[in-house]
Amino acid sequence: MPPWPPPQELPRVMFWRLRRNPLRRRSDLAQAWIGLGLALTVSAGTPLAMFAAGDAAHRHYARTAQHQSATRHHTTAVLVEDAPRHPEPGSAEARKTRYPTPVRFTDPDGDTHTAEADVQPALPKGSTVRVWADTDGKVTDPPLTPHQVRNHAMGSAVIAALGVHAAAAAAYASAARAIQRRNLAAWDTAWAETAPRWTTSP
Repeated sequence: MPPWPPPQELPRVMFWRLRRNPLRRRSDLAQAWIGLGLALTVSAGTPLAMFAAGDAAHRHYARTAQHQSATRHHTTAVLVEDAPRHPEPGSAEARKTRYPTPVRFTDPDGDTHTAEADVQPALPKGSTVRVWADTDGKVTDPPLTPHQVRNHAMGSAVIAALGVHAAAAAAYASAARAIQRRNLAAWDTAWAETAPRWTTSP
């Protein structure tokens, strides 16, 4: 005898908790309205959160870039000793590798400073490299570019959007758990009242 075919999966009905149904509980309706409210909140709140976070981040990093541009200068430095050699000269890794090496440079005020800069392998003493230095005479990174400022702002906006969705999901899950606990407690109470009627005395 051939095996019975598996039962067909019933189609899922959207917003079934909002539809009239004799089996629908008040808790189902409450959960549906909570979900709908959170969905509307996410729809309206996500763009606002993205704009607020992105705008705040853009203003912050734009000020940072402006401060860095005012306190850092691009100058030529001279190696005061040979840079270390790479164990595999000429390799792709060697072309990407940089070694910290002491260099000497002069700031805009004419003061001479010695610091460490990341340079290509095997550069001999006396070679010149371009470095960024701050007002303390330390070699540092170049100021943020407009492209980097925009990237930071976009990243903050995306994180804000994810935060809104995560908060809404957590709120819905918490509400669903609370409703489920209340349903189970109501079921236990109802069963405690009904069970004696189903129990036969010996």
